[in-house]
Amino acid sequence: MNAVNDFTQLKRVVAMADMIKVTLVKSGIGRDKKIRQTLTGLGLTKLNKTVILKNTPAIRGMINKVSYMVRVEV
Repeated sequence: MNAVNDFTQLKRVVAMADMIKVTLVKSGIGRDKKIRQTLTGLGLTKLNKTVILKNTPAIRGMINKVSYMVRVEV
C-alpha cells in the first residue's frame, strides 16, 4: 500500500512539471488583432491575470508569440 501512495505522489509531481504558469504583465490594448487573439487563446483577458497551462508545443508557440507581454514560470 505504501508503494501505491508513493506512485500517486510521484504522478502529482510529474503532472505539475508539465504545467506552465503564465501571467499577463503588459496590456493588449493597441496591439495587433492576432496578438489580442493569442492572449485570449491563452486565457489572459486582464492585466496581472495568471493561468496555469499544459506544457505543449502549441502553448509554447503562443507564449513565444507574446513573450514580451507575459511572465512565465515553470
